[in-house]
Amino acid sequence: MVQASKDWLDDGLRPLVTATALSGIFLAVGWILEHRAPGLHAWSAALYAAAYATGGYLRLKDGLAALRRGSLNIDMLMVLGAMGAAALGRWSEGAVLIFLFALSNALEEFASGKTRRAIESLVTLRPEQALVRQEDGAERMVPLEQVRVGDVVVVRPGERLGVDGVVVDGRSAVDQAAITGESVPVAKEAGSQVYAGSLNTTGSLLVRVTKPASDSTLARVIRLVEQAQEQKARVQRAVDWIDRYYTLIVVGVALAAWTLPPLLAGWTWSDSFYLAMQLLVVMSPCALVIATPAALLSGIAAGARQGILFKGGIHLEQAGAIRVVAFDKTGTLTEGRPRLTALHPAEGVSEAELLRLAAAAELRSGHPLARAIVAAARQRCGALPQPEQVEEQPGLGVAATVEGRRVLVGSRRLVEQTADGRLLRQAEQVEEQGETAILVVADGEPLGVLSVADQIRPQASAAIAALRAQGIERVVMLTGDNERVAAAVAAQAGVDEYRAALLPADKLQAIAELERRYGPVAMVGDGINDAPALARATLGVAMGGAGNDAALESADVVLMADDLARLPDAFRLGRRTRQVVAQNLGLATAVIIVLAATSLLGALTLPLAVVGHEGSTILVAVNGMRLLLSGRRRSLPAPPPGVEQVRGI
Repeated sequence: MVQASKDWLDDGLRPLVTATALSGIFLAVGWILEHRAPGLHAWSAALYAAAYATGGYLRLKDGLAALRRGSLNIDMLMVLGAMGAAALGRWSEGAVLIFLFALSNALEEFASGKTRRAIESLVTLRPEQALVRQEDGAERMVPLEQVRVGDVVVVRPGERLGVDGVVVDGRSAVDQAAITGESVPVAKEAGSQVYAGSLNTTGSLLVRVTKPASDSTLARVIRLVEQAQEQKARVQRAVDWIDRYYTLIVVGVALAAWTLPPLLAGWTWSDSFYLAMQLLVVMSPCALVIATPAALLSGIAAGARQGILFKGGIHLEQAGAIRVVAFDKTGTLTEGRPRLTALHPAEGVSEAELLRLAAAAELRSGHPLARAIVAAARQRCGALPQPEQVEEQPGLGVAATVEGRRVLVGSRRLVEQTADGRLLRQAEQVEEQGETAILVVADGEPLGVLSVADQIRPQASAAIAALRAQGIERVVMLTGDNERVAAAVAAQAGVDEYRAALLPADKLQAIAELERRYGPVAMVGDGINDAPALARATLGVAMGGAGNDAALESADVVLMADDLARLPDAFRLGRRTRQVVAQNLGLATAVIIVLAATSLLGALTLPLAVVGHEGSTILVAVNGMRLLLSGRRRSLPAPPPGVEQVRGI
């Protein structure tokens, strides 16, 4: 029970709770003495003063600090309201104001602290030490910061991994929900990638460290989420303006309410001063100011717990406004693990020579098609020669010098000047089967065609159907692949239209056109060769961030798991956040209007004004916290609609 208290009563909340509790006690005892023991009036006044001091000290301190910076904040408005009540001899009403304002601040801090703790809980996933197996076979426990890249770490059942690495021995099921959001443990064996913060469940693993602990996926996620909490959405920037300038308007209205009625309508100065204090309280923008951050910070935390990393409140806000989703094909709608299916060498060229030269040229490329060719070549041909003068041409292919020969490997546009009719016809036959044709030319002479196929992700059509159900108006596929392959994948996925044979610059133009026609566009890719398109779109979404440093850096939103089903969850969370922000702003504005109007009509007392004002602030904070309960919803498959082909930009 003691530990549970420490978990929620952190250093930021403890002084607020203490001040609120003392202020409440002094207020309660003072009220009892005032109403039950009239002879102890001096004691009740002293207790009310103590309620002022304990509940108002921190607020006065913050208000004076803001004044020194040249601004008038809400804290000072509340202190002025309480002092005005005291000046009128209404000590109990001022004490109620101070107590309720202190209580609302404590609850706001608890709400933001709950969100903050949801993020900070990621830090506790990383153990402080790791068991390192040394070269002589001895095992030694060392601080995590001393573990070096290349070390072999022993991870026993029930232990958390402290580093990113590759399994070199052992089999187990690893729970990596904290990193990727996957709901079930994932089987791991030799060659599998594992991440810091994951929980080893069943068997022992030997893991070779690939990154220092300070640069692990978990450490990077924590840093990015911390940065995201500091970024402000457009709505939040507008609310900051309200906090800065609206408070001056409130003071002006209060001064007018104090001075004008006695001068123009014959009011007494005490009555007008009481009205001014009421307006000072009810028009204070407390609820307005926390309406947006209460929702955005909770939304960011809820996303992080589901493996959806929003890199700022502005991106969470944008996710709720997206009308068009554009997908890259390879590695996004498809599995990104293409395989070499056939070799079609030119006359006089052996299959081994064709494959060996093509793979050598592609050796340094990170493209999924290149990796498939290299993997097949190593299996069939063994060691490959090292390429020289490598020139990768995005959207076209690669050119490299291999064993003194200039080799071109890629699409027909890369080799069209040297490819003969037979090579082009062979490429067309491959493409008619819905596979990708990779043409190979060496020193201007055709070597042949490689046939590579990639499978569409099983959940692609269901994810696209779920996007439509959420109100996405248009789903588009943008690919550098040829028309035939693009048409086959588009039909299986159920997109509304596709655009094929696009260079990276063409994708930028396509996104710009979609944005002009439909509105905000989200680009979904793997974060590697899609970085320009991700940056150009209204919202860039990268998949597979847990094992992809480029995705963590290039995108606005990162799906840590390589799972398309997370995409609808991201947009749903964005829409829910926008709804909660709208609810909060509407409630806060309505309460200010109603309370101000009631005060002007003379139907409101200061204690009731305080209850209404602080009550709305608490409701707004609690409403924002509801987003922390947002969970994943399963997307149901739906039959794909017709596909529209767009041939140009």
